[in-house]
Amino acid sequence: MTAADAPHSASEPLRLLRNRVLRNSGISAIAVICIFSLACGKSPSNPRSARANIAQSTPVSVATAQRKDMPVYLTGLGSVTAYNTVSVKSRVDGQLVRIAYKEGQVVKKGDLLAVIDPRPYQVALEQAQASLFRDQAQLRDAQLNYQRYKDLLHDSGAVSQQQVDTQHATVDQLEGTVRTDQANIDNAKLNLFYCHITAPVSGRIGLRLVDPGNMVHASDANPLLVITQLQPVAVIFTLPEDQLPEVAHHMAQHALQVDAYSRDDRSLLASGTLLTIDNQIDQTTGTGRLKAVFRNEKATLWPNQFVNVHMLLQTLKNSTVIPSAAIQRGPEGNFVYVVKPDDTVRVQQVNIAQTQDNSSAISNGISPGDIVVTDGQDKLQAGSKVEPRTTGRQAPKIQGQQGAAGTASQ
Repeated sequence: MTAADAPHSASEPLRLLRNRVLRNSGISAIAVICIFSLACGKSPSNPRSARANIAQSTPVSVATAQRKDMPVYLTGLGSVTAYNTVSVKSRVDGQLVRIAYKEGQVVKKGDLLAVIDPRPYQVALEQAQASLFRDQAQLRDAQLNYQRYKDLLHDSGAVSQQQVDTQHATVDQLEGTVRTDQANIDNAKLNLFYCHITAPVSGRIGLRLVDPGNMVHASDANPLLVITQLQPVAVIFTLPEDQLPEVAHHMAQHALQVDAYSRDDRSLLASGTLLTIDNQIDQTTGTGRLKAVFRNEKATLWPNQFVNVHMLLQTLKNSTVIPSAAIQRGPEGNFVYVVKPDDTVRVQQVNIAQTQDNSSAISNGISPGDIVVTDGQDKLQAGSKVEPRTTGRQAPKIQGQQGAAGTASQ
């Protein structure tokens, strides 16, 4: 027998033994394997131990409780309104002869906007001044005659008391006429002033509504132009009626910050302060209206624009904050699964002080640094073995985790 045939000859008795066992119908396949393993000098492993080695910890997402300041916001839907909106109309009748503004121009209070033909009102002013001059001359003559009548009555009695009284009444009538003439002059000057239309407030002019050359009247329904004051600008928004008492309480202590966000609630447009709360609640919707004022220096807010309003109600200082997804609700109240150093979990009852967006402030039950399960709680119970994971970042290191991992790897 050659050296190449030696291994083959040594394994020949084992093959014969295996074949005999397989021909025996009373022996199971597991027994065959055990006998074959004994023949090869190896002992079979325990099936329960094998299943235990195959079992793994439940993977869960975790987060660490943090101590930080938690702002509390109230959100609502709002609409931008101009702080002042003025529909400029003519206060006199006449032809529009000049437009002194451009569409979209920002004007200041007192700037000239338009001119109505002033010539008819200039003529009326001159007529009133002429009437005043005539009546003043008559008044002076009547006053001199009244003085003469009084002297004659006292000196020689050449005139009667009735004549003196009649002359006195004539003087009074002419004084009234002079006052009327003066009022007519003032009215003519006022109409002449109204021919030059100026901006009553500072703001932005919209599109032109009347062209030069048209006749305008004080009774016209449509204005010549519209001025909207955008700096500052106001936002009117609504909140549920149950939140209004708390808002009024904090508003009495300090000014409340209000942020206006875009329609998609992602971009911050402007920041302002709460001005007031409306004096009544809408019974149809059960909400109250609030008004906030924004400086709008960058002109990011426009009238009738839809915005999402975030009002900072208060800030909870040094709060223990965890993700809201970690909180579970049971018969005994709210609870969380806390990961212990040996990678097992325990059930911990907690009290929620405030919930804001995806975060919750916990008043008691857990401490900063505790690791809580945020996903996978449906597979857990007290004492369950877990494999902590975090989304998008490295899982927190728990004391004893590395040793357990090392044992498993071995």
